[in-house]
Amino acid sequence: MTRTDTNLVSEAAKIYKVLSNSRRISILFFLRNASKEVDVSTIATTLDLAQPVVSKQLGILEKYNLVKHHKHGTHVFYFLNDPDVLSMIDAMIEHVEHTAKEHPTNLY
Repeated sequence: MTRTDTNLVSEAAKIYKVLSNSRRISILFFLRNASKEVDVSTIATTLDLAQPVVSKQLGILEKYNLVKHHKHGTHVFYFLNDPDVLSMIDAMIEHVEHTAKEHPTNLY
């Protein structure tokens, strides 16, 4: 494996680590199904999560360019920046449905 390949694999692993959190996946799905950009309080209320939790998760998703935001007054509105990432999640969910087997919760 070349150094470039190693770097790409490392970067891909970082994205999968970001996607290993069910709250972040729920937020991404919510944003995909929203008809427009959504503010933090709407996401928190709809997903029944505390606003600081949602803000933290959105910050992580934005750091990895999966979502973007814009401000309108005091409100911050979020939207998907990379809808293709949801194709990966959809494929994984389909895989889980077809295997009909629970996976271990701890890999170690």
